[in-house]
Amino acid sequence: MTKTKLLLSTLALAIAGSTLALPAQATTETLNPGVTINQLSERQPIHWVSIEQIAASLKGKPPMSVGFDVDDTVLFSSPAFFHGKQVFSPNSNDYLKNHKFWDEVSNGWDKFSIPKESGRELIELHLKRGDHIYFITGRPKPTSGHEELTEIIQKDFNIPSKDMNPVIFSGPSHGAKTSYIKDHKIKLYYGDSDGDILDARAAGAEGIRVLRPSNSTNRPMPHNGSLGEKVLVNSQY
Repeated sequence: MTKTKLLLSTLALAIAGSTLALPAQATTETLNPGVTINQLSERQPIHWVSIEQIAASLKGKPPMSVGFDVDDTVLFSSPAFFHGKQVFSPNSNDYLKNHKFWDEVSNGWDKFSIPKESGRELIELHLKRGDHIYFITGRPKPTSGHEELTEIIQKDFNIPSKDMNPVIFSGPSHGAKTSYIKDHKIKLYYGDSDGDILDARAAGAEGIRVLRPSNSTNRPMPHNGSLGEKVLVNSQY
């Protein structure tokens, strides 16, 4: 009798153990599918460049005009944009069509925007070279004609007054930056969007991609390098 009970107990435990193991195994396969070494090492064929490489490519060349986009290129301005959405259209992106928002964001709300370190290093590089720097944003012009963005950028990046040109507000239309890039004889233009790269090329300049921060409110995210342009490494912050 004792042997029979022991056998039955052992069998019950074995059945229970196998039953309990099934959900755990299924959960592990679902949550941790694993990756192959090929998946881990896969990289896209992007033309990555560093600030040091850009500097080396410009060595020996005379001072030139260079341009920068503003939002997500030199400023992480999502905090200002997020606030604007809460004020003007919490449940939609209609705030982007509201001139009151654009007036506010370019007249003080950028004090909450965060200067990007990659932008700081690029600006320092070009200031040391004696290049002429222009900031061209796709934002519409403030209706009052007054803006504080120029002052904020100058302060954030410690740009000497003599080297600071007023920010150019091109507006968001397709190709809107091209004429400004051409008029100012800009040779290099840095931006995070496809439009920045295409507008630069249309003006005869080289467009270099700066990575948009992953937590930017500007969606969808661009496909960096998809236009065959140079992409600045580690420029998301």
